[in-house]
Amino acid sequence: MNQSKNIYTAVGIGEVLFDIFPSCKKLGGAPVNFAYHLNSLGINCYPVSAVGKDKTGMELTKTIQSNSLSTEYIQINSGYPTGTVQVELDDQGIPNYVIHENVAWDNIEMNDELLNLAWNCNVVCFGTLAQRSDLSKQTIRNFIENSSDNCIKVFDINLRQHYYSDEIINNSLRLASVLKLNNDELSEVASLFGYAGSSESILSKLMSNFGLKLIAVTQGSEGSILVSSEKVSSMKPETISVLDTVGAGDAFTAGLVFGLLMNFDIDKTNRFANQLASYVCSKTGANPTLEAGLLDKFK
Repeated sequence: MNQSKNIYTAVGIGEVLFDIFPSCKKLGGAPVNFAYHLNSLGINCYPVSAVGKDKTGMELTKTIQSNSLSTEYIQINSGYPTGTVQVELDDQGIPNYVIHENVAWDNIEMNDELLNLAWNCNVVCFGTLAQRSDLSKQTIRNFIENSSDNCIKVFDINLRQHYYSDEIINNSLRLASVLKLNNDELSEVASLFGYAGSSESILSKLMSNFGLKLIAVTQGSEGSILVSSEKVSSMKPETISVLDTVGAGDAFTAGLVFGLLMNFDIDKTNRFANQLASYVCSKTGANPTLEAGLLDKFK
């Protein structure tokens, strides 16, 4: 499968940080998690973000590199600290986050290098969290607006605490071609736009009102639903022993994008994304190493 390397260029733009667990710290942030998993699947994927000019930033940069990811588009911002998040897990491995504010990734700047990357990328994945600040929000929107019409623009909504607004969700949906969200986020979005009725009705309205080509709804242990204009695919994952769910949604998004790039049919794409997310849930942290032969097993 590594023959797909360098054929495509993908981008995860937004937050990059250390997830601080009770016993360790791990590389985190949805865009870099997405980039890690897609890169592991053989797709060139660049994280776009910023770290501080501090000890934590140096350590985070080295950690990104040690995970075989490029730091070419990780900006160094001397005016702000590197981002960190305190993570506490409940008995089911579900995380609770304390997300520190006014950090480096709140201040990602648009420049010529990012503009060139936007012009040439095949995929860009973005969420709401890094749009909590005006500067990063504008950079993310400029990047997407300057990507090609053929670029797959994935809005992985990732609603975190109070770090989103009606305006952010509305404008992001208008920029996206693919929407990925979970059941709770679907309810939140439906409430925002005054959509009532069944989940199928709500998804249909989102598809038509925002011109989306695909919507993915993750449902935890119940699996996921993919909806396109032609078909609906429902998939249940295999039963696994869950260690924690940190990064599982980002792995699902990477599997989803991989399926789209490889022209898998909608059921195969759904199954593949589920399998990758389940694997991450069976390990500690957001970015476990893909074991030898695992990709072939997934396929």
